Amino acid sequence: MLQITSKATRWLVGLGLMLLMLVLPACAGRHAGREHPRKGDEIMIGGRMFHTGTPVVLWFDQGGYDGYRVERRFSKFDERDWEHTKDKIESPNRFNLRKVQLSEDEREAVRGGAWPLDLLRTHVDQFVLHYDASGVSRQCFRTLHDERGLSIHFLLDLDGTIYQTLDVQERAWHATKANDRSIGIEIANIGAYSASQRARLDTWYAPDDSTRDPGDVRVMIPAWMGDAGIRTPNFVARPAQPHLIQGTIQGESLLQYDFTPQQYAALAKLAKALSHVLPGIRLDAPRDAQGNVLASVMSDEDWRAFSGVLGHYHIQQNKVDPGPAFDWERFLAAARKAR
Repeated sequence: MLQITSKATRWLVGLGLMLLMLVLPACAGRHAGREHPRKGDEIMIGGRMFHTGTPVVLWFDQGGYDGYRVERRFSKFDERDWEHTKDKIESPNRFNLRKVQLSEDEREAVRGGAWPLDLLRTHVDQFVLHYDASGVSRQCFRTLHDERGLSIHFLLDLDGTIYQTLDVQERAWHATKANDRSIGIEIANIGAYSASQRARLDTWYAPDDSTRDPGDVRVMIPAWMGDAGIRTPNFVARPAQPHLIQGTIQGESLLQYDFTPQQYAALAKLAKALSHVLPGIRLDAPRDAQGNVLASVMSDEDWRAFSGVLGHYHIQQNKVDPGPAFDWERFLAAARKAR
């Protein structure tokens, strides 16, 4: 009997020590006042954070761009409030509640708090790509938020840094009829232009002296922008394809320089994360009868039936972004492989 008791005692003591080792770290991690570290790659969806595997700056982070603020971000400090802004834009708000079919109980719940993921999954199934025509994300936010009274969920800078300005649950104002069911991103790129407007491109790109090919270029940020808000020190932005690209969007011949490799890599990881959390966003784009990504606006019927990734030009006849240089197949292949 004593031998049995001794073995039982040793077993109980060992079990107790194991449980103590498990409990103590958990308690220590929840200690009042202890900072909960973030990895720095999280996006916010319905008040919850999800990893992307690529750097993300949220709207409440230092250096972030806050789409919830009424005040203008880049105006003179004493002129940032609504009283000094209301003659420039129509509303103090730049976003609103998604205009989708909700029960009365659902509407009351989400108007004062986070959307349940299942409810977002029911209604959000498109990811819309824009080029920002501003060249860098800081200037894009200034234009959208301070000057035009618009909004976007994400900005993607030249160095691949992603800025989230609003929770994905919000209805951002970026793509007219698609706002209710979509998530939008503005990708830093000065844009696509006709041959007669090529001078616009020439002010943003210069020969790249680091290569032997005289046709290679790099981005040349205008001096008046200073560091332009690029977070990577001494970053030099180079198009993934270093030469000028000609292509046709909406039946119009356009010239554009490609996006940076860093942008493609970050966009692929973001798209994969969004598709994982919101499976209605398929990792594919609208295609024509030959299987090529559509280069023109979709019919209303086709657009209503489509779930996935699309360009601004697929939604509106008067838009051409993300432009002819955007490599859809490269992006989609990378998004499908992303982890």
